[in-house]
Amino acid sequence: MGSERPRWVEPTRALPLRWGHYSDRYAFGLILIVAGGIQLQGSNTWTLPFLLIGTLAHATGWAIMPASGWRRLVAVVPASAQLWILLTGPLSVWTFTVPYLCWLLVRHRPPRSYVTVLFPLAAGFVLPRFFTEYSGMAPALGIALAVVVASAWLARMLAASPERTGARALPTSSQSR
Repeated sequence: MGSERPRWVEPTRALPLRWGHYSDRYAFGLILIVAGGIQLQGSNTWTLPFLLIGTLAHATGWAIMPASGWRRLVAVVPASAQLWILLTGPLSVWTFTVPYLCWLLVRHRPPRSYVTVLFPLAAGFVLPRFFTEYSGMAPALGIALAVVVASAWLARMLAASPERTGARALPTSSQSR
């Protein structure tokens, strides 16, 4: 009847969860993903246990994110492996595209939002021109992470606004009658 559009709901929020609450799992999952990555990147040959702790925290974060189970399992291995590759220095910041793709998968983003992967990939090729030594890893990581976060928000906006992309929203049960 009316032209009122249904309010967009995060796809993972609509999933039935077997345990916990959506907000708690999302917050703790995100905290563990980021904290595990920071823990692992802060390790060195004298702090080898931090490698294990960071990897386990990171993997646990992916495992508890609210999403379809297979998506979480698919994300754990490549995202964790990327953290280890990142230990080689600023030349490998392009690998941030791997966990970003995992994020899009786990957050159930539509295919049109995958175009945003170009931003972390571009940053990964530009940043090593400015940060070549491992001493520049902290600023390179900070900038790369900022690009990934901005891209994730852009992907969310693309997913939430089908009218801008030409896609049509599916009718709700009340509209289809």
